Amino acid sequence: MTISFRGGFYGGLALAVCIGLYLIWLWRPERQVQRHTENFFHAIEHRNWEAVADFIGNDYQDQWGDDRARVLERMREGFRWVRGCRIIALNPAVQVETRRAIWIGKITLYSSDDGVMEVLDERLNKLPTPFKLEWHRLSGKPWDWKLARVSNSAFEIPADIY
Repeated sequence: MTISFRGGFYGGLALAVCIGLYLIWLWRPERQVQRHTENFFHAIEHRNWEAVADFIGNDYQDQWGDDRARVLERMREGFRWVRGCRIIALNPAVQVETRRAIWIGKITLYSSDDGVMEVLDERLNKLPTPFKLEWHRLSGKPWDWKLARVSNSAFEIPADIY
C-alpha cells in the first residue's frame, strides 16, 4: 500500500484538527481550574511544598487573615501530623468569570492515623458548607492560574492554634 501526497495531506490535516480540538478542550478555563485544584491537592498530599507554593499567588489572602507565607507555614505545620494523607473533593463545580474562577466543593481529608482522623472528622470532614477556592488568571496563557483565596463560612480555626 502506498501513501499518496493527497492521502498524506488529508491525514496530516485530520491529525492537526484533532490536536487543535483537544487543546481547545484542555485549555478551557473550567478544565484548567479543575486540573490546577486536583494537582494542588496532590502536591499537599505528597508534602511537595515547593509545588504547593507554585500554585499560590503572591496576592493570596483568606478569611482567616493568612497571606501566602503564613498559609504555607500553617500547611507545613498542620500536615506534619497527618500521616498517609488523602484529600478527596466531592462534587466539585467551577464558576468562571473573565480572569477569575471559583472552584466549589466539599473537601474530605483522610489520614492513616485513627487519632488524627477523629479530629479531622470533627473539625473538617463534617462541615455543612463547601470550600471555595478562588483562582485568578495572571496572563493570556490558558494555564496561568494562581490560587488567590480560600474560604468556608463554617470552618473555624481555634484561637489556640494562632
